[in-house]
Amino acid sequence: MKPLILVTNDDGITSRGIFNLVTVMKTLGEVIVVAPDSPQSGMGHAITVGDTLRLTESSIFEDVKAFECSGTPADCVKMARHFVLKGNRQPDVVVSGINHGSNTSISVLYSGTMSAAIEAAIEGTPAIGFSLCDYGQQADFSHTAEYVKKITSQVLEKGLPGGTALNVNFPKKQSQPIRGIRVCRQANAKWVEDFDQRFDPNGRSYFWMTGKFVNFDKGEDNDEWAIANNYVSIVPCQFDLTAYQSIRELNETWNILK
Repeated sequence: MKPLILVTNDDGITSRGIFNLVTVMKTLGEVIVVAPDSPQSGMGHAITVGDTLRLTESSIFEDVKAFECSGTPADCVKMARHFVLKGNRQPDVVVSGINHGSNTSISVLYSGTMSAAIEAAIEGTPAIGFSLCDYGQQADFSHTAEYVKKITSQVLEKGLPGGTALNVNFPKKQSQPIRGIRVCRQANAKWVEDFDQRFDPNGRSYFWMTGKFVNFDKGEDNDEWAIANNYVSIVPCQFDLTAYQSIRELNETWNILK
């Protein structure tokens, strides 16, 4: 029996990235798509709790059953598992992307692409988020297909540790071929924000968030280094955010705990 592969994303069901991902997944198994009906970038792990959710079947992909959802990427995974596939076979793997833009380092926390993958991991399903580090409108995804297939095949064959999702980032297409794959850690880097105050035609102020990405990490074992050196980066991620190293310190030093 062919594996069942659930495909989703955060750029919306009409994005070029999800078309590339579906094309590869069709060579590996039976594919079902549940994706947002509009862009949901930067939504993180938001879910819809105070508004309606709408789900509409779509014929956008040839020979693939697909649905567009009015909710977030995490909503899409929930809807797929607990409505579209309710009472039926559940996915063998969930793949999210291919995101149009980087999700390295701290961006994983803001990423709708990775939040869909993490939602699947919460449900006990192996999951992968794929992203291309190119924000250009005409970004070239062609060099990703070989690696998308290799990585997904490995997950289907060998599985993943419980509660783990893979954050996979591809470097921008270059004249030289990709040098290989690095399994690495999340870089110590962050976005340093600023807010540009502007005024609408009625004189009312509004703000536009700007800023720059700053990498503090000098190591060669992290995702930012891998991408900068034309490698595919794979960072295993988990949804348990407990800072285990701090438990003992707090118990020993906080007077209110004595």
